[in-house]
Amino acid sequence: MSGDRNSRNLLQYVGVLFIAITLNFLLPRMMPGNPLELIAGQEVGLMSAEERQQVIADLGLDRPMHEQYLGYVGDIFTGNFGYSYRQKRLIVDMIKERLPWTLLLAISSLLFSACVGIIIGALSAWRRGSLFDLAMMNIMIILNSLPSFWVGMLFISIFAVRLGLLPSQGAVTPASGYENIEYVKDVVAHAILPVLTLSILSLPRVYLTMRYTMIGVVGEDFIRTARSKGLAERSILMRHVIPNALIPVVTVLALRLGYAFGGTVVIETVFSYPGLGRLIFEAVSGRDYPVMQTSFLLFTIAVLASNLFADWLYPRLDPRARASG
Repeated sequence: MSGDRNSRNLLQYVGVLFIAITLNFLLPRMMPGNPLELIAGQEVGLMSAEERQQVIADLGLDRPMHEQYLGYVGDIFTGNFGYSYRQKRLIVDMIKERLPWTLLLAISSLLFSACVGIIIGALSAWRRGSLFDLAMMNIMIILNSLPSFWVGMLFISIFAVRLGLLPSQGAVTPASGYENIEYVKDVVAHAILPVLTLSILSLPRVYLTMRYTMIGVVGEDFIRTARSKGLAERSILMRHVIPNALIPVVTVLALRLGYAFGGTVVIETVFSYPGLGRLIFEAVSGRDYPVMQTSFLLFTIAVLASNLFADWLYPRLDPRARASG
């Protein structure tokens, strides 16, 4: 039964992936106007007739639609994401340059928000109804309502402009010549403000999940049994309550990892950070459709992969889910 359900879930994810790939393929070809200009950019108008025919042949636009589609799918699964005629570079090389910076922001912000959210969520639930609990709830509601770009600009104004403590843009200091530990320090200094801003997007969700899950766990029969045996409150909290409350939180974090990639678009633009989000902004500004297609497809794959990972992880953390399966 569990194997059949896993197979159905996997087929659903594969189906969604192929729908995303199909839409990505059809978008420039079904839109009004010249598909060659949408794919290759406005530079097509500056090409000679021979160069234009060569581009059409390279893109396969002179072939039947089904052959173009099969070739497009084959290219994706072999890592051939095409060519940016505006940047005069292979898109896969551009992705390789930008992806590590986005991973640095996404993973660091997720770890930071996880540690802070779990700790204050646990304390808030354990002291339910206290002044601390009420204060944390209100703070999280406020944080959840703040626009990410506004938070980023506020951090730049305070920590970069007014206090001069941290750099306001980029991932490294240009022409600094830093090496080894100095280079690492420079990278960390540039990443602090973007990571803090991204963390605010995830922190309220982690906090609320931890708080409400822990409140539910505290009311379970096995917690009352532990108390009736005379166990210390600290021991009950650390050995029984928190481990059981962490299961849904870990699942939420697995899901947030995929969505964190999409959240970097605004943040990387505000901080001029050279990741995938900034690449999308540059592609949209320059109407570089092949780069836009590839970036959006990668974000879709990241969200699907995080959902698939969460589906795989949850029954392995929760024995009750395995039993129901």
